Amino acid sequence: MKIQLFSFLLATFLFISCQNDDEKRLAEQQKDAKAREVIFNNINNGWNFQIPTPSSPVVQSQIGYWTALRDFVAELNKKPKSSIGAFQKKAKELSKKAKLLGNNIPPKFNKPEIKSRVSVLLTKINSIDLFINLDAIPDQKVLASIADANTELNALYREMDEIVRKSEIPKEEGESDMIRMLDTTRAIPSTPARPASPNRPFKKGMQ
Repeated sequence: MKIQLFSFLLATFLFISCQNDDEKRLAEQQKDAKAREVIFNNINNGWNFQIPTPSSPVVQSQIGYWTALRDFVAELNKKPKSSIGAFQKKAKELSKKAKLLGNNIPPKFNKPEIKSRVSVLLTKINSIDLFINLDAIPDQKVLASIADANTELNALYREMDEIVRKSEIPKEEGESDMIRMLDTTRAIPSTPARPASPNRPFKKGMQ
């Protein structure tokens, strides 16, 4: 009788313990699901890339020759919708596209200041890719990186506008000649002439 009672109590204890574990596991799963939903909503709402509009038709024309930039901008305009996984894949694709921005820059914009802007923009895009693919996604850091990427993208377009603006400023008379004179790569090297040897008369008797 005592054995039966002990067995009954043990079975009851195990049942209640398992039930409590199941309830805790379910509560944790619901909590995780809620947290993932909040993160998804935050990223979904903040995933807005602002593509600048060039102020100069010349810039617009030159961008037409910059294939990597066109492809990158086209990728920015394709916003994921279904899940966090979709945003993670998109971030990886953006990072790949951003790495190609240094290729085939139009000659008019192939300058250190443009390359510097491209490098900083790549860093911001890589930050998005890094943060969104962590196990515990820091959604606020993802959103901050998106904002930074927008800032750098805008700076890149402003830099192109500035290059075009400066190139269209009329040069003053004589300025072009001065620039050519200051350009050491175009300077004609001047080799000093060797002094002529004096013609000394030959004296008889000299050996």
